[in-house]
Amino acid sequence: MLRFIAALTIFWGFSSFNTFASSEPEFKPTTLAELKAAIAETMERHKVPAVGIAMVDENGPVWVGSLGKANLEKGIIADERTMYRIGSTSKMFVSLAVLKLVEEGRLSLDDRLSDLAPEIAYENPWEDTDPIRVAHLLEHTTGWDDIHLAEFAYSNPNPVTLKQGLDYHPHSRKSRWKPGTRMAYCNSGPPVAAYIVQKITGQDFEDYVAEQFFRPLGMETVSYRQNEDVKKHGVTLYANNQPLDYHHIIMRPSGAINISPKDMARFVEFFVNRGSVDDQALITPESLSRMERSTSTNGALAGLKLGYGLSNYSSAYGNWVYREHGGAVNGGRTVLAYLPQAKAGHAIMLNSGNSAARQEISRLVRAYETRDLKPQAIDQDPALASLPANITGLYMPINPRMQIGHFLERITGVESIWIEDNRIARKPLLGGKPEYYYPLGEGLFRPKDISLAGLAITSDPLAGDIIETDRNTYQPVSSATVYGLLGTGGAWGVFMASSFLIFPIWGVRRLQQKIPSGLPTHVRIWPLLSSLSILALVSLIISARTNPMQILGNPSPISVGIMLATVLFAAFSVMGLYAVYRARNVTMNRVAYWHSTLGALLHGSVMLYLLYFGVIGLRTWA
Repeated sequence: MLRFIAALTIFWGFSSFNTFASSEPEFKPTTLAELKAAIAETMERHKVPAVGIAMVDENGPVWVGSLGKANLEKGIIADERTMYRIGSTSKMFVSLAVLKLVEEGRLSLDDRLSDLAPEIAYENPWEDTDPIRVAHLLEHTTGWDDIHLAEFAYSNPNPVTLKQGLDYHPHSRKSRWKPGTRMAYCNSGPPVAAYIVQKITGQDFEDYVAEQFFRPLGMETVSYRQNEDVKKHGVTLYANNQPLDYHHIIMRPSGAINISPKDMARFVEFFVNRGSVDDQALITPESLSRMERSTSTNGALAGLKLGYGLSNYSSAYGNWVYREHGGAVNGGRTVLAYLPQAKAGHAIMLNSGNSAARQEISRLVRAYETRDLKPQAIDQDPALASLPANITGLYMPINPRMQIGHFLERITGVESIWIEDNRIARKPLLGGKPEYYYPLGEGLFRPKDISLAGLAITSDPLAGDIIETDRNTYQPVSSATVYGLLGTGGAWGVFMASSFLIFPIWGVRRLQQKIPSGLPTHVRIWPLLSSLSILALVSLIISARTNPMQILGNPSPISVGIMLATVLFAAFSVMGLYAVYRARNVTMNRVAYWHSTLGALLHGSVMLYLLYFGVIGLRTWA
């Protein structure tokens, strides 16, 4: 349950950053017919209505089309012209637009945001020494919180301008650490970069992208808005097997594109051919290489190679490292990935929010693409590097994507790291398989079967010694802190369960007047009410899972109920502590008293923890 709440808290809407190390599927298709059959079976098993596929190699399209139905209710068959929502894959066009202007000498990735767009509201306590630069907006190293639910929930069929969208709810744009030190995925960085493009070119961002990329690529129907093509050819998105209305995304550059497999094939071909289509170079190979490289984090400066570049991140499959970007909207999942060494790539688009299905299909496609490739030799000599003696211990993540979810992420995300057989092993403390990293250079380590650095031991100007991987930054933490938090949480859960179990017993005794009114009753009732408020909170969160953006991003019975449940939990916890203090000398069943006292102390401790992290009185729509 804790993991479910954490996931719901930190995963909002149309973002996607999946740098999973993709394991090889049990079945590896060797023909297109086998691949199509395996994808169809995956769709049926996961109840995915439609999948759009665009597979390309250096000679052109390999398979472009769709399987399944674009709309179940109307029985509309999906095909190569069916348009899917690709979510955050849209961000790739922002970085390409910026790189185009860099090539023309009209912009630099090192330019300061404050110089280019002083009218954009943001806070950076380190602006004088560590200003936000264009590269930070695209590498997600501004330190900003991700956009808030109010921005995700906004859906107006009359599109606002990009500036109006950025002005709508700017409160999330506050740097939580020095810009350019830690990566945390943030949906407001790319739209700010798109606004800079707009200022420099004097064109609406969408028009500039269409002129510089859509039309030269031969992309005929791609659109950021719900135009007539989208109304005619767009898929219906499904969440929990229920059709969803079209969502008009306020931060269009970050996730609004509608595109068909036919048009997406042209975009994949662009990456496969290193920035060119039909022998026409839209950007240089050097710019594309920069897009594939992170430069601004502590780990990148130390030599980390795997991770997030400019709207472009790494994803391992066996011995191979793909470059890609995923996308997620409510009811839709997408990934565009390409393997430069194989000169092949693909895009997968679903009108379903089933991430497991998307990953399974991705593994099948990658197995097919790499079926005839020979594994690359790893020529690094582990003997040249030494293992750190003091690395063993527990590490807590310190780059939360959504600050409001950090209260759980810092517990559920703890990693255990140790030395084993001349390699570094890391494993989630709360369960999971260990990952191994092998010496590559001073402070640098590579994953198994990969020749590129995927873990760096380095330092952070605020946190001191850290470990950085392709997506997370970890700080050493004491065992006492970790097990203290876990122990308190476990004891808290056990108490709540026990309070529900024993309530019928003492409740009946109270009705029989065998338990007197006043403090003997108050001692029992206040901790029980605290437990009931947590049960109500969890139930409300679960009830919002079908459409969390709309339900939680606006004042609604559920979102207001969540706020009230947290406030009541705090109030009941305080009353419980007060009651057990007053009843310390009252004649009553001492087992019941000490049980309630323990519960009151646990509730009070958790309440203070949640209060510190801003969860008490939480307004999800604010």
